[in-house]
Amino acid sequence: MPASPGSALLEEMLAGWQRQQQARRLTARLAGERERVIRQFTAFSGCWPWQWTAAQAEAWLASGGWAHSTVRSYQGALALFLEYVCDPRYGWVSECGQRAGAVPVQLFHERNTAAHVCEHEGRAERRPLTRAELQAFFDAADDHVEKAAGSRRKGWLASFRDATLFKVVYGWGLRRREAAMLDVAGFAPNPAAPELGGLGVCHVRYGKAMRGSPPRRRAVATVMPWAAEALAQYLEDVRPRCGVPSHPALWLTGRGGRISPRSVDERFAAWREAAGLPGGLPVHCLRHSYISHLIEDGADPLFVQQQAGHSWASTTATYTTVGQDARNRMLRSALARAFEGEDGR
Repeated sequence: MPASPGSALLEEMLAGWQRQQQARRLTARLAGERERVIRQFTAFSGCWPWQWTAAQAEAWLASGGWAHSTVRSYQGALALFLEYVCDPRYGWVSECGQRAGAVPVQLFHERNTAAHVCEHEGRAERRPLTRAELQAFFDAADDHVEKAAGSRRKGWLASFRDATLFKVVYGWGLRRREAAMLDVAGFAPNPAAPELGGLGVCHVRYGKAMRGSPPRRRAVATVMPWAAEALAQYLEDVRPRCGVPSHPALWLTGRGGRISPRSVDERFAAWREAAGLPGGLPVHCLRHSYISHLIEDGADPLFVQQQAGHSWASTTATYTTVGQDARNRMLRSALARAFEGEDGR
């Protein structure tokens, strides 16, 4: 069945927009998410882009109950698409006028666009874990591994793999995708810490990209020896049993492929519930915890920023939540230095 003229014209516009984003070297995932927003709003409005109105866009964004950051993302996708089709260099205005009898217009302006006024726009329930919560999560993970191993089921390899993965996420402060894309060769000795052997530094090759740039790389020094010990045990005792020693990935599935970020989310949710933690906490809270706990333990803020791969100290600050005990220790230390300076003792 042939497509309607309106549908055909929309597909041509979306294809052209995809090519523009490819020319900017944006990832296929980002371009696909933006296209999904366009199709979702088209279905909501029941109109084609050359028929859209600002009132329709505002009604759609008001109906979703989305987070502030999500609304800004959707507004940005729609605004960028309309910026493309309204640009005279691409000829879509005249094309729509000839084929549809109407032309698209930009719907967003300063009066109907969510402002970006603070550094952190994530949900309030997303926060670092306390040390007790972190221990409860790892205990739940280890309990699951022990039960699976005791039942002699094949799934214990995957359970051990995932328990180690979460310890690596926390132990090196990684993002979910950074951890999933790790290779065995991504770890190397650190001359400054020879006691850690071949796990002295983690080379992250798939760091968060910026504005169409390739993935950013960084080297994360190992600061938690217990995490290195857990990874060493996985590499020696568990990974060889996956049956594909030539595969470069650190985390292998039962079929010999690389683990997916989605499966990481699913396992984390299951063990989060088993540990009795709030449901709003995502995997990323382990990275938040790594940064906060390093600051609490007295690590230099610039060192923590470099470990996390942040360009700006303000970004690291948004990840940091210092507990009351740590703040009290810092207060007493500051007061001790102040009083010592006054009386000379």
